Amino acid sequence: MGSLKLIFAAAIKACVSSLILCHNHPYGNTKPSAADLQLIKKVKQGGELLGIVVLNHIILTDETHYSMADKRLL
Repeated sequence: MGSLKLIFAAAIKACVSSLILCHNHPYGNTKPSAADLQLIKKVKQGGELLGIVVLNHIILTDETHYSMADKRLL
């Protein structure tokens, strides 16, 4: 939950109208975890309340990436 506060505090301070989130999975698997999916759901809901559109959430590894927008998970 602390992550949500930090995400939206930075977004509001910067007066953004949209967000692209990203984080890494150092173990190499790009599949979103249950926690990843839960977080993006909450970020999307919070963004809707604040008028901030979540454009994408990207998971990075050394070799590849996973785009939640490309997989239509947003």
